[in-house]
Amino acid sequence: MVRIFLTGYMGAGKTTIGKSLSRRMNLTYYDTDHFIENRYRRKVGEIFALEGEDRFRELERRVLLELSEFEDVVIATGGGMPCFNGNIDVMNRAGTTVYLKIPARELASRLESAKSARPLLQNRSGDGLLDFVNEALEQRRPFYEKAKIIFDAARMYTEADVERLAAKLQDAISALASATPVREYTAPVREYAAPVREYATPVREYATSVPGDAPPV
Repeated sequence: MVRIFLTGYMGAGKTTIGKSLSRRMNLTYYDTDHFIENRYRRKVGEIFALEGEDRFRELERRVLLELSEFEDVVIATGGGMPCFNGNIDVMNRAGTTVYLKIPARELASRLESAKSARPLLQNRSGDGLLDFVNEALEQRRPFYEKAKIIFDAARMYTEADVERLAAKLQDAISALASATPVREYTAPVREYAAPVREYATPVREYATSVPGDAPPV
C-alpha cells in the first residue's frame, strides 16, 4: 500500500512530476484541485470568488480525508493545502509526503504567464509578483518543511528534465521506505458525513502538460 502526497507552492511542478512519478511506479494519479472541481462541479476560482477562501479550505479538508483512504496513489495537493486545518499532519500519518522546493524567483517566472487560472495571483506581476511569492513562501515554509522528503525540483524545462527528476524522487521515496519501519495506518475520523453523489469517479489521468508550453502546476 502506497500513498504519496506532493506538496509545494503554485508552479512547483506537482502535476507534471506527479504524473510522471505515477507512471513510473504504476500508481493512480490524483490532483486535489481537479478532484474538488469534479466533485462540486465548480472551478477552484469560482469557489474562491463566490464562496470565499474559508469555504474552499473546508472542501479541501473533506477531499483530503477521502483521498487519504485511497491506496497506491500519487496525490498532487493544492499549494495551500498543507498549511490549513492540520492537513500536513493528516498527510504525514497517511503516507509519504514530499515538498517540491523551488526558489521564489523561479516560481515567480513560472507563474507570470499562468496568473489567469490562479485566483491568488490576480493583478500581480513583475516585482510585485515576486514579493508576493516570497512572502507566501515564508509563511508556508514551516508547514512545507514538515514533509518527510524535501526535494529540489528546480531546473525543470524539458520532458527529459521531468523524467530525470521523477526518477530521482522515486529513488528517494524507495530509500525512505526501506529505512522506515512499516506502521499500520489508521484512517482519520471524518469530520463530515460523506454526501451521496451520482457524479462519475474522477478521471485517473488528466492531460499531461508539456514542459515549455506552460508552467507546471
